[in-house]
Amino acid sequence: MTEAYIIDAVRTPRSIGKLGKGALSHLHPQHLAAAVLKALKERNQINTAEVDDVIWGCSAQFGLQGGDMGRQAALDADYEITTSGVTLDRFCGSGITATALAAAQIISGMEDLVIAGGTEMMSQQNDYLGKLFEAGLAGSMGSNARLQAKHPQSHQGVCADAIAAIEGITREELEAFGVESQRRAAIAIADGRFAKSTIAVIDDDATVILDHEEYPRPSTTAETLAGMKPAFEMFADMPSGEGKPTFRQLINQVYPDVDIKPVHHVGVSSGVVDGAGALLLASKEYAEKQGWKPRARIVATANIGDCPTLMLNAPVPAAKKVLAKAGLTVDDIDVWEINEAFAVVAEKFIRDLGLDRAKVNPNGGSIALGHPIGATGAILIGTALDELERTGGRYGLITMCAAAGMAPAIIIERV
Repeated sequence: MTEAYIIDAVRTPRSIGKLGKGALSHLHPQHLAAAVLKALKERNQINTAEVDDVIWGCSAQFGLQGGDMGRQAALDADYEITTSGVTLDRFCGSGITATALAAAQIISGMEDLVIAGGTEMMSQQNDYLGKLFEAGLAGSMGSNARLQAKHPQSHQGVCADAIAAIEGITREELEAFGVESQRRAAIAIADGRFAKSTIAVIDDDATVILDHEEYPRPSTTAETLAGMKPAFEMFADMPSGEGKPTFRQLINQVYPDVDIKPVHHVGVSSGVVDGAGALLLASKEYAEKQGWKPRARIVATANIGDCPTLMLNAPVPAAKKVLAKAGLTVDDIDVWEINEAFAVVAEKFIRDLGLDRAKVNPNGGSIALGHPIGATGAILIGTALDELERTGGRYGLITMCAAAGMAPAIIIERV
C-alpha cells in the first residue's frame, strides 16, 4: 500500500443561500463545482488526462444538482474527457466521505490522482423543495412508514432541542457558543487565515462574482441572540405528514421522558449558504513524479451510526473510532473541526471528549460561516490543514453529524 497525500485544498467563499439575495445563487451548481476544479488545475498545473476520478459530494441531488455533478463539473472545468466522475450522498457528511473514498483508492494502489470535494447550492435546493411541497410531490425522511415505525426520524432542529434538554445545556450556553463562533470567524477573516484556500468565483466575462465570505455577522452579541425567537418551536408540534405524529411525538416515542423546549435559533444554527470545496489527493509516487510537495497525509478514516431518532449524536463515537484506528489519543490532536450544524452538537462534542476549547473550530464554524451541506466536509478538511500549517500543529481531526444518525471522521497529518 502507498500513502494518500493532500496536495492542495481550495474552496469558494460562501454566499447567502437565498435566490436573488446571495451572490452565487444565480449560478448553475456545476459552474460552482467547476470553479474549484479549475483552481486546482491552474494552481498545480494538473495534467487532467491523468486524473483517475473526481469524487463529489452533494446531498440534494435533484433539479440542477442532479445528473452526477462530479463528472459534469469536470467537463465544465475543461478537464480531459477521460476524467471520470461520481457523485455521492451521505447528507452533511458527503464531503468527508468523498475524501475518504479518494484516499482509499490511492492507498489501495488502484488509483494515483483523485480529486475529492462537494457542492451545495442551498438557495436553489430550498426553492426547488418548496415548489415540490406546494405540488404535493416531495417526500421526506419520514415517508417510509415501515422504517418510521422501527426508527422514528424527526426534524433535525427539534432533534437539536431534544439533545439540549437531555444534556442539560441551556440556551444561554448555546448562545455563548454562537457568539464565540462569530468572534473567531471575524478574527480569522481579518487575519487572512482563509486566504490560501479561498478562491474568487469569476464569471465568464472575467467579472468577480464573489471573493469574500458573505454570511458572517461579526457584530453578533449575547444581547442580540437573547432576543431571537426559537426557530424550531413551530416544527415541534407540526404533524410530520398528513395523519402522522408531530415531530415532538416522534422523538417521545423513543425518549418518552424528554421535555423538548425550543432553544435553537438562527444565531446558534448553521447558516444556509451556497458553496463548493475541493481537495487534490495523490499517491507518494505520483506526487514525487510531478515535483509536488504534499501538504498533509491521510492518517485514518471512519464511519459510524448512532440513534437515528436523535440524529445528531454520532460525531463523538466517530471521533473515538477514528482515533483508535490511528492509534492516537485526544491529546494528540492539535486542531479539531466539528461541524456546527447546531450549537448543541459542538458543545456536546467538546464536553463528552473533554477537549480544550481553543483547539476546537479555532477559526469559527458553520454558525458564522455557513454550511453548504455536500461541500462542508471538504471545506473543513482544508480549514484544518490551513490551521495546522499556520500554527505548526501535527494532527487534525474532522467530523460532522449527518442525517439518519451518522458521522464520518477523518484524521490528517501535516507534512
